[in-house]
Formats: sequence, C-alpha cells, structure tokens
Amino acid sequence: MTTPTPTTVAPALPVTLLGGYLGAGKTTLVNHLLRAAHGRRIAVLVNDFGDLGIDGDLIEAREGDVITLAGGCVCCSFGSDLMDALQRLRQRIASLDHVLIETSGVALPASVASTVRLVEGLRLNAVVVLADANAVRQQASDRYVGETVQRQLEQADLVVLNKLDLLGPAPSQSLRRWATHAAPQAFVLEATRCQVAPELLFDMALPRGEGVARRAPGRSMHAKGVFRSISFAFAGTVDTEALSQALLAHADRIVRAKGLMRDAGGAAVQLQFSGTHCTVTAWQGKPFTMGRLVCIGPAATWNETLMRALVWPCAVPRERSRSRSRPLPTTHPASEAARP
Repeated sequence: MTTPTPTTVAPALPVTLLGGYLGAGKTTLVNHLLRAAHGRRIAVLVNDFGDLGIDGDLIEAREGDVITLAGGCVCCSFGSDLMDALQRLRQRIASLDHVLIETSGVALPASVASTVRLVEGLRLNAVVVLADANAVRQQASDRYVGETVQRQLEQADLVVLNKLDLLGPAPSQSLRRWATHAAPQAFVLEATRCQVAPELLFDMALPRGEGVARRAPGRSMHAKGVFRSISFAFAGTVDTEALSQALLAHADRIVRAKGLMRDAGGAAVQLQFSGTHCTVTAWQGKPFTMGRLVCIGPAATWNETLMRALVWPCAVPRERSRSRSRPLPTTHPASEAARP
C-alpha cells in the first residue's frame, strides 16, 4: 500500500492597506518603506502610474503595468480593476514577502479590504490610515469631504498622525485626544515625515476584528518607544501547545509573536501569534539548529518578567538558552533577533 505524499500549502501572502486623504503623505511613506526594506521583497500596488511618486533611484526597469524596483520589489498599477491585479500578483507569490496597496485619497479602506479577502493566497494584514496632523480635523468637519475622512479613520487598525513636528505641544495633545475618538478601534501613532518603523506595518498583523478585540480602544502612542520586544532562543524542545495557550491568555500585552522551534515530539514547527489567534504549523523551510521566538508588545504595558515567566516553563528547563529584551527602533527594521 502506497502512503500518500503530504501536500505542502504555501502560507498566505500578507497584504497591508495604506489609506488616507489627499496630502497625508502616503507616497512618502511608501518610499520610506521601500528604502528600509532590507531584503524584504515588497509588491506595491498603486491606482495609477500617472501619479506614481516612487523615487527614481529605486526604479530598475518598467514593462507594461509593472515597474521593477531595487531589492526584488515591484510596483504594479491596478487602475479600476484591483481584483484582476491581485489575481495576476498571485503568480509572483513565491518571489514576494509582502503586498502594500496604496489606495487613492478618497477610497474607503473597507471596500478595498473586502476585495483582498476574496483572493485565495492573500491575507489581510492591517489597515493603515495616514492623516495630516495639520489638516485632518478641518477635513473631517468639511461639508464635502468630511464623511469620507471620518470613515477612513473609523476603518483603520493603525492611524498615523503625520507631520506632527509642525504642531506645538498643546495642539499635539489636543489632536491626540481627538484622534482616539475619531478612530476608537485603532492604535494611534505619531510620526514626523512618515518615519515609521517598517515592522509596525509589516510584522504586526492587526486585521479588523482581531486587532480591535485585544486592547482597550483609543490608545495613543508616540512612534519612538511604542513597542518593545523580547527574543528567546531554545536549544531543545518546546511544549508548543502550552506556549500557545500562555500567549493567548495574555493577548492584551502581546501584539505579535513569531518563532521557529522543535515541538515536544522533536518536529520543526513555526509558531505565529496575532491578536486572538495562534497557529503552529510544520516548518518547510531551511533547517535550523537553535529554536527562536520573538514577542512584541506595547511599551506602555510591557512586563519583561512576565514574558519570561510565560515562555520558559514551556521549554525543557535544562535546554533553555537565553533571552534578550529591547525597544523596537523608530525608523530602522528589527534586527535578526526580532525576525525569526
């Protein structure tokens, strides 16, 4: 009797939506993320190449509706047919790490998110909405565009208040309070010139219905020191079931966890935690000798002692190796310690 060969299913390609009203700084943020990719292969989808603002020195070649960028990244135009563009993008899944969709200034993220969810092989990672700190309150109260701006904010997982350096301390505090009410289910992040840490957009899954369920609404945080991370290394096996339950029990303190390790049976597995979900799947990638786990959480509620108390009991005691805690940087990607 022949034993059937197990089928390996490729992991879904994460998609981050980047929205916000006209002039908020979306294209500036895209350029920043591409320059800080550091090996991450990103596909950027834009509505129209006519408005493309990708820095010229990042462009290597152009063919039809695809522009090849430095570092293995690509930029595609989807025009009026996003579904078709996403379907064609599936052919490139093996060569990509992340998809970033820059919506138009008047688009509602929820409608774009609905399209992404219809495409097999893609996974909505987060909805990020940029807002011009100088203009967003006026825009939100405008009789013509106010409803659009308000709905963009309401549909966000992460709101980035950009150009905050142009405001004084008192106006900034007032704006933060206003933003937490305008986007009650989102993290509110403050930034200058779109200097946002790439891992906040790419490595932290905050999909609608998950990110909003794990923490109190209306949290406002500065870009610098927003999150902290702790990394663990395992020389031996890990009780992955116990570890999953421990992470889920403290979802209010942990935004993201990801790692490679050997389970109780010695099999190589990948653990991924995001919001209210934790999955453990067989690892099909390159062999590894040392298991690793990285946990990331808001600095305001970070408890390093608690994190060690959660993780270490799940590892074989004599085979524990080390742990290291650090703040995540504002403008630079996480080091290897924070990216298993």
